[in-house]
Amino acid sequence: MVGAVIAAVTLAGCPVFPASNAINQDISKAPVDPRSDAYIRSIGADDTLHADFGGGGAYGIPYEVVPASQRRVPITFTAYGDESDPGPYPIPPTAKVENGGDRHVLVAQRGTCKLYELYAARKAGRGWRADSGAVFDLRTGAPRPAGWTSADAAGLPILPLLARYDEVAAGEIRHALRFTVSRSQAGYVAPARHLASSDRDPNLPPMGLRLRLKASYPTGGFRGQARVILTALKRYGMIVADTGSDWFITGASDRRWDDEDLNQLKRVPGRAFEVVRHGPIRR
Repeated sequence: MVGAVIAAVTLAGCPVFPASNAINQDISKAPVDPRSDAYIRSIGADDTLHADFGGGGAYGIPYEVVPASQRRVPITFTAYGDESDPGPYPIPPTAKVENGGDRHVLVAQRGTCKLYELYAARKAGRGWRADSGAVFDLRTGAPRPAGWTSADAAGLPILPLLARYDEVAAGEIRHALRFTVSRSQAGYVAPARHLASSDRDPNLPPMGLRLRLKASYPTGGFRGQARVILTALKRYGMIVADTGSDWFITGASDRRWDDEDLNQLKRVPGRAFEVVRHGPIRR
């Protein structure tokens, strides 16, 4: 899957992976996968898109930017320690935790340009306890080892795939977005590194599957934040990153999201999307 690249997205004075990284690639001209229609039907051709963020900041995944001097604290892993990057991590004791069951904690560090992500995180003494954790180098975008999870089921980073309010307010998202499906097959495709199912149905999406909004889908009737998001979905698409509700795209929690604006996304049906051709499915 080869696409055009532009200048890297930045955050905290760091690139959010190189411009050439798959997450940042323009896939608007990439070929359609032969199994596209079957994948779309399995997710729900008549179901609609949904913004899993908003609500005055109550929904979405929070993240924090910390200085290079941030104190590093111990991390205890409770489920996937053998697939986690060992601590300590520079996560402050007051770090925001995602509402709901996943309890993600995301921290980007200035200076080091490292991204630290935890899944099912809870405070534990002077550090944190979590089911899994991953560290990403924002400058290189180096992937996880093959077969390893991250703070996400697909073994992908979370923060680089979130819709962020500052990007939308500036009028442009320049990277793929993260979304969830209720059922996936027992496999993953690049850029994912981990599977999340034992189901062998070949019509189910593998982790890492990339979709885009069809170029022919009319967006002229959409406004504001929804219009910016739909434009990005035509150019950069969205990637199956975790198990959850079908067609739920993820954004960073922020009180400035406009729910009325975002609710326009519920008018977009699954059949408005197509699957970009992918590489081999890894089992």
